[in-house]
Amino acid sequence: MMKNRKYFLLFLLSCTLTICFGQQTPTFTEYNYNPFIINSAYAGVLDGTEITLSNIGFGSQDFQGAPSSLSFTLNTPLRNEKMGLGGGIIRDEIGVTKSTQLFAAYSYKVFLNENSYPYWKLYDHSFISFGLTAGALIYDQDLVSLGIQNDPNFATNINSTSPTVGIGVLFGQGNFFAGASIPNVIGESLSNQDNLELSNPIYAYTGYNFATNRFAEYIIKPSLLFKYEQGAPFQVDLNLSMSVKNIFEVGAGYRTSNSFSALAGFYVLKNLRFLYSYSQATTNSPLGSTHGIIISYKTGIGYKKS
Repeated sequence: MMKNRKYFLLFLLSCTLTICFGQQTPTFTEYNYNPFIINSAYAGVLDGTEITLSNIGFGSQDFQGAPSSLSFTLNTPLRNEKMGLGGGIIRDEIGVTKSTQLFAAYSYKVFLNENSYPYWKLYDHSFISFGLTAGALIYDQDLVSLGIQNDPNFATNINSTSPTVGIGVLFGQGNFFAGASIPNVIGESLSNQDNLELSNPIYAYTGYNFATNRFAEYIIKPSLLFKYEQGAPFQVDLNLSMSVKNIFEVGAGYRTSNSFSALAGFYVLKNLRFLYSYSQATTNSPLGSTHGIIISYKTGIGYKKS
């Protein structure tokens, strides 16, 4: 049993070395309902301050060392509506690896159609938002606990602190949105430890919100996430969710060669949203099932028009 556990932890370690940067690819519950977690350009896009807490991977009984992630983020527009600020903390664990990412974000929006409509007519802004993040990544690997003998790569633990810089861009027009981001453009180049190698994933994300009538009682939300990372398979997430009278929401997603996901959630009054997600790994992956929750609070009109 201990031998099997060791081999499995080695598998998790190989996954971590391939895909690690702060957080593993967020579940679609996270990036669909908190895009700020992967793209700083989202900061301040909403008309109020949004605070989000998520816990992904809790309660997993499939194996010891299963991936888990805990995050807290906040973003808000400034008074002139063109700028936004935000920040957050992300704590990840997988196998013998633990990482904590702290970051602050700034965004600036360029409105494309401010003078295209008379002042008395309601319309949706078309905009491009540019985002920048700066922070630190605290990264720890307890390699010695694996008990691998006669291999210098596992003779000492890795304890590193690295500065991070990320960039993002987001385009929005009415119910359409598309964006791209690189959470860490400098990788491990400024790390305080030489034997650390961090990958630099690139995300692209797009979607559309279809309202079935002018009262938006039913909103269908298809979306796609693309992830490119050197040394790892190109990843595509296909997602579809539906909001019913802004009271509850259901959805499903598929991550190529990885997992199927489902979500269900509800809105409490107008300012609070609670979502539960479940992911099941495909036969090509031993990572098993994952549970997650995400709780968001938005000031002002809340999620009344979301």
